[in-house]
Amino acid sequence: MSRFFQVILFTGIVAIMAACESHSVFDKYKPINKGVWNKDSLVVFNVPVTDTLQNHNLYINVRNKVDYRYSNLWLFVTIVQPGGEAVTDTFEMVLADPSGKWLGEGFGGLKTREAIYRRNVFFPRSGDYTIRLQQGMRNDELKGISDVGVRVEKVK
Repeated sequence: MSRFFQVILFTGIVAIMAACESHSVFDKYKPINKGVWNKDSLVVFNVPVTDTLQNHNLYINVRNKVDYRYSNLWLFVTIVQPGGEAVTDTFEMVLADPSGKWLGEGFGGLKTREAIYRRNVFFPRSGDYTIRLQQGMRNDELKGISDVGVRVEKVK
């Protein structure tokens, strides 16, 4: 291989790696026991935050089975910062369009949907933030949700 082609190949690889650089600081899913989410069950994430200068985007991710009965999922989201101060919010995760087509990615019987929960979040303190998710549907046992997740990424 000539020197010219080696330089072009190296430059292309570096450019691809730079374009794929992840701004994610936390990305984790937790399974829902047997695909049945009890209304009293909390899914808890401990998110370590070290950068208090950079703003972040918060995402909530859901994996649902295609036999899930609803087009949305209501969630109660609680964020507890170091020191114990907590904020609770209600969030609607839209999983299907009005025609019933799933909005998530995936094939087979499982779809993964990711939605922005909050943009440009400023974390005032470093330390572990706790994010708790609780299903807010009217079912005591909600069937068809396989996993839920949280992703935190630096604003680009």
